[in-house]
Amino acid sequence: MRRTLGVVVVLLSLLSLSPDGLLAQNTSKGRGFQLKGNYPNPFNPTTTIPFSLGAELFESGRPVVVSIRIYNVLQQPVAFPTAENHPQGGPVDNLVYTTPGDYTAYWDGTDRTGNKVASGIYYYILVVNGVKSTARKMVVLK
Repeated sequence: MRRTLGVVVVLLSLLSLSPDGLLAQNTSKGRGFQLKGNYPNPFNPTTTIPFSLGAELFESGRPVVVSIRIYNVLQQPVAFPTAENHPQGGPVDNLVYTTPGDYTAYWDGTDRTGNKVASGIYYYILVVNGVKSTARKMVVLK
């Protein structure tokens, strides 16, 4: 079982397979936000997910609503990472940001019920005011 999982992870990684729809066209380009690569990657037990919110998002004077969603290779939602250095804290799930800048979130490798996820490939997407970024890939190793 362990060997089979390892082979599947390597094959998916080499083939750069991704769930349909998750790696769709980059809709964030020119929209004032950017999702960056998580680090470390591969990781165990935690990883940091950096993202930036540009000043143009706040020109109207209104705050922006941000979510980061983590999916497995079957496109099933797995978790929301936790906001770092945000007054409200908690999961980055419709979290309101009032100023532009560089931000981070962290994920401890657990699902929404608090159970550790299996080793493998996961995808994460930044959603700002309903606009999705291109998905990025991360690997959980046990």
